[in-house]
Amino acid sequence: MTMPCPQCRLEMPEIGGRSDERFRCVGCRRDYRRLALCPECGLSLQVLKACGAIDYFCPQGHGLISKKRVLFRYQPVGPDGETPEQ
Repeated sequence: MTMPCPQCRLEMPEIGGRSDERFRCVGCRRDYRRLALCPECGLSLQVLKACGAIDYFCPQGHGLISKKRVLFRYQPVGPDGETPEQ
């Protein structure tokens, strides 16, 4: 799976396997983590994985969220997987 880089728009390949949801941009030389956000409240969704299916749940009371409605954002991360200090 590839995604466009939020900074330079080049295609970013996924790294670390499907469960990690991390991508690397060869143009910017940055790693990104994909975040799933609720379209209602904008907060992080819980990702539920079972039997090959992926579902999204909002713990803020909005319940199950269809993948079509999920807002995906990409957060820069350091090589160790942590968000770099600003």
